[in-house]
Amino acid sequence: MNSVNSVDTPAPGVRDQIIEAADAHFSRYGYAKTTMSDLAKAIGFSKAYLYKFFDSKQAIGEAICSKTLLAQFTAIQAAVDAAATPHEKVRALLRTAVEQSLAQFFNDRQLYDIVAHSRAEGWTSSESHIAQISALLTEIIQAGRESGAFERKTPLDEVIGGIWISALPLADPVLLQHNLDLVDAGLPAVTSLILRSLAP
Repeated sequence: MNSVNSVDTPAPGVRDQIIEAADAHFSRYGYAKTTMSDLAKAIGFSKAYLYKFFDSKQAIGEAICSKTLLAQFTAIQAAVDAAATPHEKVRALLRTAVEQSLAQFFNDRQLYDIVAHSRAEGWTSSESHIAQISALLTEIIQAGRESGAFERKTPLDEVIGGIWISALPLADPVLLQHNLDLVDAGLPAVTSLILRSLAP
C-alpha cells in the first residue's frame, strides 16, 4: 500500500493520497472493521494529522463512494446518450445501472459494501447519485412524452417514483446483493413492464 509522509501543514494532493490509500485499505480489510487509527497507521500519518483532512471515517467513505458513483453515473449517461429512442434509453439506463453494480459486486466486494452502506445510511454521496439518475430518467420520460412515445396523463413525479420502486430490487445495491439470481430474468421483465406502463 502506498504511504505518504507526515508533515506539519496540509500539502496539496495529500487529501487525494489519503483517499487512494484508504480505498486500498477498505478493499482489503473492509469499511466496517477499519478505524481512523487503522487508516492513520496504514497511510503513515498521525491520527491527528488525518483529522485535518477528514473529520471522520464516514467522511473518507463519502469521498470514496462519490468517486465510485461518479464513474457509475458516467457509464450510465454514456449508455443513455448512445441509445436512439426513448424506449431504448429507458432500457439502457436500467440495464447499465444494474450492470455497474454487478461488476462492482463481483470485482471489489469491499468497495461495493461501502456503496451499499452509504445507501442504507442515506449518505450524501448516495443521495446525490440517486438524484442524478432520477434527473436523467426524468429527461428521458419528458422527451418521450414530447415525441409521442410515452403517455402524458400520469403526473411525472408519479411515473418516476413508480419506475424507481419497480426497479429497486435490482437497481439498489442494498437489495441487489440479495437478488443476484433474479437479474437475468427479472431485469428484462421489469423493464418491459415499465415500458408497457409508459405506452400512450
